[in-house]
Amino acid sequence: MKQILLVNDVVGYSKVGMVAMLPILSYLGIPTYSLPTALVSNTLDYGKFNIQDTTDYIRGTLPVWKELGFSFDAICTGLMFSDEQANMIANYCKEQSGQGTTIFVDPILGDGGRLYNGMTEHQVELMREMVSVADLTFPNYTEACYLTNTPIKMDGISWEEAGDLLDDLREIGCKSALITSCKIDGQNAVAGYNHDKDQYFHLEYHEIPGLFHGTGDIFSAVLIGNLLNGESLRTSTRTAMDTVFRMIDRYRDTPDKNRGIPVEKCLDLL
Repeated sequence: MKQILLVNDVVGYSKVGMVAMLPILSYLGIPTYSLPTALVSNTLDYGKFNIQDTTDYIRGTLPVWKELGFSFDAICTGLMFSDEQANMIANYCKEQSGQGTTIFVDPILGDGGRLYNGMTEHQVELMREMVSVADLTFPNYTEACYLTNTPIKMDGISWEEAGDLLDDLREIGCKSALITSCKIDGQNAVAGYNHDKDQYFHLEYHEIPGLFHGTGDIFSAVLIGNLLNGESLRTSTRTAMDTVFRMIDRYRDTPDKNRGIPVEKCLDLL
């Protein structure tokens, strides 16, 4: 049975980040462990928030784990809060990768053509460091453009441009890549490149209007859970897309979408 380490922020009020991913991966039968990069009071779109950086904790934890001989079949990284964090985690991922660990990187930066509240160009640089060690990275279209210094075209791109963007991500250092929330040749789609098969692909989807926090984390968890259970990248991507759609559809009328989707009430949709 494969086990995974999640390296991400822990949000107290909202089903996002690690809080959204843990129930899904556990339900899919993946033993899941955690290394928080920060404790966050609530999603930043509430306007007021408190963040406790956990760099000191990470600095003290990784040597203990090494001494105890802990290892993981996969590591998934999310939000990073400092240069030291990014360097420590990137080095740890490189070390674990050398022992056969698969590295997944969700470069959380922004959406809708802009960076999230509180994100800066410096965070973009930190995320490039993480993408450089990834077996698979899965930014949304906005994040992919920031990572590769590509002009953002909110009206959409061609399939050829999507392929170029995937190649630009691979030049950073990742092996395989997905770009979510794209509009390709007029259709909503996820674009992908599978390193193992040297294959490009794109999968279309129907979009439900509205911004739901945490859906990227849900996508990541379903995607990774299916990959670790032996499904192909294309099949896992399709499953993750369809699951996110069903969860959003169930809770599309939720008044406070900043709180995210109540994942525990949606496990029957996996």
